[in-house]
Amino acid sequence: MIRDVGGSYRRAIVETVHHFGGLRPEPAAIDGLKAEGRWNNDWEASLELLRRQGQDPLPAFTELVEVFNGFYFGGDPEGDPAQWRGFIGSEPLLVDRSLFDGLSAAGVRWGFVSGAEPPSARFVLEQRLGLATPPLIAMGDAPDKPDPTGLLRLAEQLLQAPLGAGSAPVAYLGDTVADVLTVARAREQRPQQRFISLAVPPPHLQAAAASAQRERYGQQLRAAGADRLLERTDQVLAVLEAWLA
Repeated sequence: MIRDVGGSYRRAIVETVHHFGGLRPEPAAIDGLKAEGRWNNDWEASLELLRRQGQDPLPAFTELVEVFNGFYFGGDPEGDPAQWRGFIGSEPLLVDRSLFDGLSAAGVRWGFVSGAEPPSARFVLEQRLGLATPPLIAMGDAPDKPDPTGLLRLAEQLLQAPLGAGSAPVAYLGDTVADVLTVARAREQRPQQRFISLAVPPPHLQAAAASAQRERYGQQLRAAGADRLLERTDQVLAVLEAWLA
């Protein structure tokens, strides 16, 4: 989790559902949907929320994607980011370049498996964080999480070797049940490889007033198989160093 998407992707879900159905889902409804581990794709999540609201007929998927991207990008996703006027401009970063410099200095190879569209992921990683062509599996590069294909592909790319008993441990950090299930399914496909599932509650649950919701969300992450919960993404290096010591 490297950016707060509460005011961008999640807001685009809310506004897309409102556009087609006239109702704005509460944050708890989106959290509940995400906790099911099936709705990592926000376009599909928007459509499912409309279905559960009783929307009939449902919009065509291509139409929904166009409306969603209008809210999120506010311009051509493949065009100049300087021309985007959508919610993507309201994404606080949760980490900075120093985190990745620290990981590299500690000998930790890193990369990203993201459910975001490639233009969005590249914009954040390359332009905002200043990472030069970082290893990235984005939407469309592999099946949506919790399918582990993207994670397995990235891990082998980083290790430059097949996964197995003799390979270095592979840790994956995410903030949804789908992220945690991705690691569980990777273990099923590569049982000889050591995987570590790290999870962090999303920023909208970090406020003191949301402590009960944060605890419930954390329980869902643990129940899905998370090995360790972090309070913040920038703790990942310290956690890995302690874990592997």
